[in-house]
Amino acid sequence: MFDTLITGGDIVDGTGAAAFRADVGITGDRVVAIGRLEGAAAKHRINASGQTVSPGFVDLHTHSDFTLLLDGRADSQICQGVTTEAIGQCGISCALSNGSTGNTLLAGQDAATRVSWNSFGEYLDRLQDARPAVNVAAFVGHGAIHSAVKGDSLVPSTDADIAAMVRLAERAFDDGAFGFSTGLEYWPGNGAPFEEIAALTSVAAKRGGLYATHVRNRDVYYDLGFTEAVATARHAGARLQISHIQPKFGAPPEAMQHSLELLYRAEREGVDVAFDVIPHDWSHTSVVAVLPPWAREGGVAKTLDRLRDPAMRERMKNNPKPIWRLVTARRWDEIVLLRCVANPAMVGLSLTEIGKLRSVDPYDAVFDLLIEEGKNMNQMVWTSRSFNDKDVCMCMRESKCSIMSDTLALSRRGPLKETIGSLSGYGWTARLLGHYVRDRAVLTLPEAVRRISSQPAQRLGLVDRGLLRAGAFADVVVFDPAAVQDHTSVLTPLNHPSGFSHVMVNGCHVVREGVRNDECPGRVLRNAGN
Repeated sequence: MFDTLITGGDIVDGTGAAAFRADVGITGDRVVAIGRLEGAAAKHRINASGQTVSPGFVDLHTHSDFTLLLDGRADSQICQGVTTEAIGQCGISCALSNGSTGNTLLAGQDAATRVSWNSFGEYLDRLQDARPAVNVAAFVGHGAIHSAVKGDSLVPSTDADIAAMVRLAERAFDDGAFGFSTGLEYWPGNGAPFEEIAALTSVAAKRGGLYATHVRNRDVYYDLGFTEAVATARHAGARLQISHIQPKFGAPPEAMQHSLELLYRAEREGVDVAFDVIPHDWSHTSVVAVLPPWAREGGVAKTLDRLRDPAMRERMKNNPKPIWRLVTARRWDEIVLLRCVANPAMVGLSLTEIGKLRSVDPYDAVFDLLIEEGKNMNQMVWTSRSFNDKDVCMCMRESKCSIMSDTLALSRRGPLKETIGSLSGYGWTARLLGHYVRDRAVLTLPEAVRRISSQPAQRLGLVDRGLLRAGAFADVVVFDPAAVQDHTSVLTPLNHPSGFSHVMVNGCHVVREGVRNDECPGRVLRNAGN
């Protein structure tokens, strides 16, 4: 007798192969049979006629490190079929932590007072105790390692500093890290020399981990950013994952094609390289990232002091390497405030509108908002149409491109009910399957499912997830491709999608007939391959 029997559905198994009609038998936390099983006995039955049955989706790039501690229900992900997340991306991870304000996931969080871990392994233990609904594979971030050794100092790293960072990275891999990540447009990555990044990437290579990088530049100097990533991986012998590869506003028209050519050239020369994209032309980041590195030295309190100094403000406006060229181009009408604790009424407004409401230049409005945000300044987020939809589609058509969210696992109930992670957060899989697959035919349905299931699972080294086959963990999604729809927008970023009827994590029902329950059966995974 099966615990659960899913009958009559069209199986899209995650390999990219065409759909086929079959039943799925589940016992305990595993898929045990796929075939003609409709006559078999089962405790629970799901009629999937007219729907697609697929493996649970694997989100290769998220920032849920802290939100899963606050509320493990992860409704925003579960309700759109995500059953596994890879956290600790862009160089930002909760572990390690020495209380430095350089760790933006911890800075300004009220719950940060409950931080009780001193190692990567202790963080993973704490995360499992929080009972996440999704499975979690964690990366260790360069920013967290750097800050644990150097705090908020801008003084260049010494050989002894780098050696201490390497030891911390090694311990993280001993504790189960799946990879090492960098955020080279962000503090403190934007001030880190090649030698520091290379030394830490070498640890990932030796331990069989993945090196995931938010490269140093994706606009004017995009080719330097991607070349540095390739050189680092080649030198270290590491497997390379380029995070959210699509160029930003300011890059020349040929940047996307040229970037792909650079990567495929590296692959021909022996570098194991792949990449991923966000299925959206909106880009989001922390507002504080617009500041030059020197403005953030010493932590939040020092940064706030500089923001109050008129002369310092003028220096900040002349930042030669802004994270968004839209800012230097003063395209304020294309930048929208997405998350703000001190001024929630401003959320959803463009910086042009905010400047007019306050009768100040939009750039000064940005600085004022950061001051008013105070200790929460690192958590203030804005969004813009920095990406080009043609570039997104070009990437999606490449077989090595995974699709991911770059967002937070959230819930509209509990302590995170008003938190906005990104415009992609509540509907990224629905946007992929509805907008790009069904409506525009950029990808076939089987291939799209592969890009959000087996492909990211394989990049992580997960053997028994990402495929719907006998013996695999029973992470399963039942959805209607004709009905899947993303309902999010700038004004309604917290809307759940439609079209997903059933979701199972490790054989446990977490969405039944489209309704999310309170089950949280996810597991914190530990990389045993190092």
